[in-house]
Amino acid sequence: MTSTRLSQRLNSNRRRSDPGRRWARVAMAVLATIGAIDTGAITLKRWGLVGPLSCPGGAEGCDKVLNSPWGSVLGQPLSLFGWLAYGAVLTMAVLPLVLRDDSRAVLAQRSWRGLLLLSTAMAVFSLLLMGLMVVKIQAFCFFCVLSATLSLGLFVLCLVGGDWEDRGQVVFQVVIVGLLVGLLGIGWAASLDRPAAVRRAGVPPAVETVSSGQALALAEHLSRIGAVMYTAYWCPHCHEQKELFGQAASAKLKLIECAADGQNSQKALCDTKKIEGFPSWEINGKLDSGVKSLADLAQLSGFNAPVP
Repeated sequence: MTSTRLSQRLNSNRRRSDPGRRWARVAMAVLATIGAIDTGAITLKRWGLVGPLSCPGGAEGCDKVLNSPWGSVLGQPLSLFGWLAYGAVLTMAVLPLVLRDDSRAVLAQRSWRGLLLLSTAMAVFSLLLMGLMVVKIQAFCFFCVLSATLSLGLFVLCLVGGDWEDRGQVVFQVVIVGLLVGLLGIGWAASLDRPAAVRRAGVPPAVETVSSGQALALAEHLSRIGAVMYTAYWCPHCHEQKELFGQAASAKLKLIECAADGQNSQKALCDTKKIEGFPSWEINGKLDSGVKSLADLAQLSGFNAPVP
């Protein structure tokens, strides 16, 4: 009888504890969904598949952060990897809730461990990115702050909602993962850092490629018809566009600096034109954003000579 009562009491306690863990999973799923939408929208925008995003606090700050050297990894937007991380969290949080077979208990236990390690990595890396945003980039990006807040929220929910029997092991794993991600993140951030003097002066990096004769002719044509390239000194894609022209040809282009702290800034004009992405070309009265090949620019501007 005593054994039966004890078993019933344990089962009752387990049933009472389940709603807490279930609530934490549901909350993590909601936060991960918001994070996936946030990073997914940024990724699509960086790929040019959607138009400019409305960024609370000003589009310039978001563009400055997202287009900074730290906004890309392996040639892809950093937000893409954030989207993958949120997708993994969403999968691990939801899957044990929808399964009804015998593997549910085992999957639930293992998923909590995976959620702990992944949310720890996301939280630490998000704090590193916030430090870069404040100290190095010196701009405010609402989408980045939202993602960091969501990552920290996932970490806290995981600690609260997980059924951690050995708390010492949990602390050890959190510290190890945090240190590993922190050290790797700092090394990555330092490798992409640019000289602070250049950044403070608001001067874009120098163009190093050599201009071809066709590039020079196209640049002269664009200047002659009044074509304008709206740019920001911190924008790597703007530098990429100028490198396509080369040093001599890019010097012939009409460039408008839109960054408020850039050299010879014409931010008021950029605001009037509603420039939200860099580089943006204004050719024959039409605005078109993104890096363009020389052939595309020749077609848009009516330049008939062949260009590479």
